[in-house]
Amino acid sequence: MRVPRRAPGTQRRRPARVPGAVLVLLGCLPGLMAVVALALCARGVESAAPVRLARPGADPQAPAHHAARPRILTRSVWLDRAAAPARQPPPRYDDKVVAVFVHHTDSPNGYDCADTPRIIRALYAGQTGSRSWDDIGYNFLVDRCGTIYEGRAGGVDRPVTGAHTQGFNHRTAGIAALGTFTAGVPVPRAMTDAIAALAAWKLGLADVDPRARARLVSSNGLSRFKAGTATTLPVVAGHDEGFRTTCPGAALTARLPEIRQRAARLQGRTPTTGP
Repeated sequence: MRVPRRAPGTQRRRPARVPGAVLVLLGCLPGLMAVVALALCARGVESAAPVRLARPGADPQAPAHHAARPRILTRSVWLDRAAAPARQPPPRYDDKVVAVFVHHTDSPNGYDCADTPRIIRALYAGQTGSRSWDDIGYNFLVDRCGTIYEGRAGGVDRPVTGAHTQGFNHRTAGIAALGTFTAGVPVPRAMTDAIAALAAWKLGLADVDPRARARLVSSNGLSRFKAGTATTLPVVAGHDEGFRTTCPGAALTARLPEIRQRAARLQGRTPTTGP
């Protein structure tokens, strides 16, 4: 018997495929199902989990409380490539950021904001030179005009492990205010507003309330706590909360309650009357 030829321009029909889920229902044994599921996980197939339908326009991955990302100038604005280490180690990362430490740089206050890149270069040179660090320690720097600069390399939206607070660099970000803010020194409103906006955005990526306290574990006995000690510190903390220092200065420390409250408002959280 001769097989009839297909008409020109037509395609051979293929048998309909049975969905994998149907095949499972038709007779896969429990042990085999476990093996298949394990194989899918090993290959990184996340869609094997049940999918919940979100409301139209909703982002199921978005945290409940978040804030807009403020304008952040990249390292290329201040970094002199000729002065950078020839072989800088790759960045190190944590799983998320659950707290921020606020610092001051203990440098002069009367600078022109146009000179900020030069000031950051000097800080970078000191930390990578005399201290032999592989990069600047702070994740971010903020000048008196409220301009935010990327500090340590690795990506501003990623949980980069910094070198800013002895014993508490993991799962935290360091924000340095350019200047010296000891008792009686005015702290520019533009600076504190920028710190609040930065903290609100960075902490919002993990849905962390800036007014809360975070459980952190000391990794270094040179901090205020022995290595391995778990403690709770303010989510928006001064450097002196984790290390024996007067940083970020009495004047900036006094502004931290205000910064926490503003950051919480920027995340859309209900206002409180407490610090």
